[in-house]
Amino acid sequence: MSNLTGKRILVTQASDFMGPAICHELRACGAEVIADQRMPTALQDAQLLVQSAGPVDALVINLALPAPSTPVTQIDEAEWQQVFDAMVHPLPRLVRAVVPGMKARGGGKIIVMGSASALRGMKRAASYSAARGAQLAYVQAAGVELAPDNIQLNAIAQNFVDNPTYFPAEVQSNPRFQERLKREVPLGRLVKAEEDAKFVAYLCSDAANCFVGQVFPMSGGWAVR
Repeated sequence: MSNLTGKRILVTQASDFMGPAICHELRACGAEVIADQRMPTALQDAQLLVQSAGPVDALVINLALPAPSTPVTQIDEAEWQQVFDAMVHPLPRLVRAVVPGMKARGGGKIIVMGSASALRGMKRAASYSAARGAQLAYVQAAGVELAPDNIQLNAIAQNFVDNPTYFPAEVQSNPRFQERLKREVPLGRLVKAEEDAKFVAYLCSDAANCFVGQVFPMSGGWAVR
């Protein structure tokens, strides 16, 4: 178990996607968790969110919405805008808001909960994959820029991880989905939420100071087949 005693960690959209599992694990590791449940889509949301949280040692950027499954030729402007408003535009705003305080405190950690859909093509997922890809490209570029300030920005690119947003109980119990798991995921099952959350806790810890702008696949082998 990672030691996060004395760390203050802000988690966004804490009731969605990986938020519940992450908050539980961070607290189990000794962190003080500020679990913000809002979806920070408005221009001013990120600054207000970070200000209300106070000084933090780490920020877990957990952004998600139900993924559209629109054929590529039918994706309209409204869908494209909605997906980018939810998952791309808040990212640089949150980083801009939190970095000055981290610099003043001598460093910090920023972890982005991304998607492996940006690493491997998926049918009927073009808008979603594009948004997730933008997240990962941003992490790689911003990560190397922030490294000299002792701020480590990294991302987890996940798929087939147990979470209520993308794999609710009714999906998991569907025989067709179970067959898909066996066929597409070398692990043969969903990655457990706590397995993913433990890696988040590690990246928030001082043991992970060496990682800069990294994108870590977490998909039971699906992303690296």
